[in-house]
Amino acid sequence: MKACPLEFQHPSQAQQLNGLGPKLCDRLTDKLKAYCEENGLPMPEHPHKGSYLLPYPMIDWTHLRNLANKRPSDEGLPDPQPAKKARKPKPYVPALRSGPYALLLGLATLDESASQGLTKAQLIEAAQPHCDSSFTAPSDPTKFYTAWNSMKTLVQKDLVYEHGRPLRRYALSEDGWEVAKRIQKTLPGADQNTLSFGNQSTATSTGRGERSQSVLDDVDQVSRANQTGSNVVVPVPLQEESEETFTTQNQHPKGNESTDSTTVTPINLPPNSFTVELVLDTREVRTSKDRDYISNELIKKGVEPEVRALELGDAMWVAKFKDPNFLSRYGEESDEIMLDWIVERKRLDDLVGSIKDGRFHEQKFRLRRSGIKNVIYLIEEFNMTYDSSSASALKYQEMVASAIASTQVVNGYFVKKTKNLDDSIRYLARMTSLLRKMYESSSSTANTPLALIPSRQLSSSQAYLNTINDLRSQNPSITYGVTFSAFSSITSKSDVLALRDVFLKMLMCTRGVTGDKALEIQRRWQTPRALVEAFEALDSKDRETLVSERMKTLVGRKKIAKALSKKIAEIWGEDG
Repeated sequence: MKACPLEFQHPSQAQQLNGLGPKLCDRLTDKLKAYCEENGLPMPEHPHKGSYLLPYPMIDWTHLRNLANKRPSDEGLPDPQPAKKARKPKPYVPALRSGPYALLLGLATLDESASQGLTKAQLIEAAQPHCDSSFTAPSDPTKFYTAWNSMKTLVQKDLVYEHGRPLRRYALSEDGWEVAKRIQKTLPGADQNTLSFGNQSTATSTGRGERSQSVLDDVDQVSRANQTGSNVVVPVPLQEESEETFTTQNQHPKGNESTDSTTVTPINLPPNSFTVELVLDTREVRTSKDRDYISNELIKKGVEPEVRALELGDAMWVAKFKDPNFLSRYGEESDEIMLDWIVERKRLDDLVGSIKDGRFHEQKFRLRRSGIKNVIYLIEEFNMTYDSSSASALKYQEMVASAIASTQVVNGYFVKKTKNLDDSIRYLARMTSLLRKMYESSSSTANTPLALIPSRQLSSSQAYLNTINDLRSQNPSITYGVTFSAFSSITSKSDVLALRDVFLKMLMCTRGVTGDKALEIQRRWQTPRALVEAFEALDSKDRETLVSERMKTLVGRKKIAKALSKKIAEIWGEDG
């Protein structure tokens, strides 16, 4: 402190010096307060934290040492530098005709108060005229980035928010609208009295289900209006899909059959327009060093699989359209439709491990929520390293036998046992040939019809399950499916989850609460808050039997015993 040339008005300011922390400064403050009270002196006011501690300039100790070593005849000490003012963040301004620039203009074609956003396909169509780069193809053949990657920047800056599943939608936030309106003023020939983002009262004359001109045509229209001196309101390029069915200019006639948002109208697909392809998960490998063994063996058998990361299952089959733009005529963002078949491959040691850590029941629960009708469990034999006569061996055998029986009887899934990996590969090849005969047959009698459930008509995963079950009950001979991208979104673990899904996951974290039991609990208490409030309304003794008493009429695997009910009460009914 002797070496410091600065004069402090309060002990708390000494925290700037090395070796002095808040505790020492508090002690100095107490000492000073006692001294002032004894001598009848006024106590110095405590400085505001923002004035000294936070923006106070950092001390240059080399400079201070030089000042301390000066002779008394030297000039007086300089005053401390004033605190630097915090810089205001500059407003975000995207580059002209860049990806963010075009995406903001495309999203600004919606009404500012609209609850529905634009899908990726709709947004690309509206934004492409304002961008010099492509949103679908990379500008550099050696890279994989397109102008669409700019969406990540807009989301991170909270200018755009995304919502909805299985079909992702995008809309502008309040900050995004401010940036979009600033861009509006820079458009060629734009004027606040002539150019309008979103739906206006005079734009309602546009017929529902019809597409207006592109944004570029709207700008040209504004320019002509400026020349004539008339005020023109630009119509909305895209109507909200909650009220009507989205159509394009090249829409297939069958795609516009229903305008009722509550009624899902499937689209029947011609049998010769697609091929059946096998899709393998990237984690399905022989060993870590031999990752292409399964794919190479399938190719030898005449089946060339597509290898990609799957959200659910280890193998599945899709109908891949010969025309890549076929589904885009219906407003879809994919060229593949999920078929009603999926395979979960389990090696014997992996099966035992998944039963122990609970993955086995969690996977079966997700498979049931996927809506796939034909689920195949492929159990692959594997030599386990234990004594066959030991007690642990008998325990493992009983565990596997019980799991297989439960999968067949309770879940209704087909279980296929194979001797080794090569046998499993042969089975996948035979299944691919069988499905190709079912769906690609030229004979109308032998062919299994395939229908698409439009993603835009599905508001949630539960709506998807209800829709597909209703359609199957009405026409069991038709295979109903959604696009591969929509199916991946519905079955994704990391995608946006509804409160119901989060509640079910929370319940299943308790050991002993399976998917069936979690569903029954959620039916009686819709939200976590409802369950907690039910426990809070009872005393500690009645809480232990709350769940078991409310579910005592259930039988089988859905019933909850008193011991499990007590465990749930300890977690959800704990005070404090």
